[in-house]
Amino acid sequence: MGGLNSLWTSDDVARALNAQSVGKWSASGVSIDSRTLQKGDLFFAIAGDNSDGHAYAKDALKNGAVAVVVSKEMGGISKEKTVLVKDTFVALQDLAKASRARTGATIIGITGSVGKTGTKEFLATAFGVLGQTHASSKSYNNHWGVPLSLSSMHAGTDYGIFEMGMNHAGEITPLSRQVRPNIAIITTIAPVHVGNFENGMEGIAAAKAEIMEGMQEGDSIVLNRDNEWFDYLFRAAQRKGIKAYSFGENETSDACMLECIEASNGSAIKARIMGEEISYKIKIAGRHIANNSLPVLLAVKLAGGDIQKAAKAMSKQEPIAGRGKRELINIGDKNNPVTFIDESYNASPTSMRAAFKVLALIDPGRGGRRIAFLGDMLELGADGAKHHSELSLPIKAANIDLVYTSGKLMKSLHDALPANQRGEHKDSSADLAKIVPDVLVPGDVVMVKGSLGSKMGTVVEALRALPDKTKKGLVG
Repeated sequence: MGGLNSLWTSDDVARALNAQSVGKWSASGVSIDSRTLQKGDLFFAIAGDNSDGHAYAKDALKNGAVAVVVSKEMGGISKEKTVLVKDTFVALQDLAKASRARTGATIIGITGSVGKTGTKEFLATAFGVLGQTHASSKSYNNHWGVPLSLSSMHAGTDYGIFEMGMNHAGEITPLSRQVRPNIAIITTIAPVHVGNFENGMEGIAAAKAEIMEGMQEGDSIVLNRDNEWFDYLFRAAQRKGIKAYSFGENETSDACMLECIEASNGSAIKARIMGEEISYKIKIAGRHIANNSLPVLLAVKLAGGDIQKAAKAMSKQEPIAGRGKRELINIGDKNNPVTFIDESYNASPTSMRAAFKVLALIDPGRGGRRIAFLGDMLELGADGAKHHSELSLPIKAANIDLVYTSGKLMKSLHDALPANQRGEHKDSSADLAKIVPDVLVPGDVVMVKGSLGSKMGTVVEALRALPDKTKKGLVG
């Protein structure tokens, strides 16, 4: 069985999982969430941190799953709709490995302390005009997300793009061994999750270098030439026989930024990619974003693709939710709206500084101000308070008028700010969200940013719920 939209047949799955499948069916997708699965998906009942997917197997079938992969007999479910395995999580990994084994696609893996998801989106757009492209959804970059993304890749894919993340040492190695990248990218090494590493930044660099564990001699890796850990990573690649290439503003880079004209609505870039000069524009503001377009074009070049065609496609890329997406909100003067920049998905000292530079590029409207709502940056270890207080200088440099903060760590920044920049400080993002309606005026430019665990999405929701709000769509 099967068809044009068939991803896995029951026989395919049985072979990959070394399991017995009684029924005959064809799946068009793979899911581990009964709430979001699409009709035609194969559902894996994974035992997660907070719930067991077996409890939702019947719901999955009601919502359109063709079958369920389970590790125990399920009463009330037809055996024809059941694939019985010893461990459903191992089974998902096995299906991912089978997906990788059957494809002839060029596989690109990406990791880094910051910029992974945005660069992954650029890669998906750039390669998408060169052939059939499959990319990780959202930020599916962990021990569940990577095998789910990999097992969802069609056999006929030309390019596969997979993001890999980590909080601790040893987490990327098994992901890389599943993905087995032909080309890898490490965006940068920065103090993110540094509190989880006894040897600090070197530990982070070593953990990111684990992306090479699934690579073969002669494969290629793209490294940030401007980052202080470039030499460390370059040597690690040499030891494995992996070809190392570089990107950045250093003139020796294989993908070199020759010129970057920044504006509030994006950047105009001139670059040299392995000897070929190219000029292009991107619609997402920030020099850090412009820099992250370089490894994308270098990966295209290494894969034998057309960088001119890829750059033209990238020029249409919009910011994504939680990572720079903009909206206009009418709070009483439709001709002078609030400009809202959603950076709420995550935060680190490096990404905070980059976000402030973007905020500096946007001029407030009539009578408006630049305002930042900031939540804690988490997993920074013993120097956490110091990392927060040190943000006061880049805030000053960005001409941000007011800073509202929440969380224990952000109290250090609140105390470090001069009185004229110091907004209110609250213990939680929920408390901070309550004052949003009282502090904004028409013309303000507002940025919301914090680590995912600081729950700054609550502040985002408060902004979107302001009275008389009129969405004007994306601003690019």
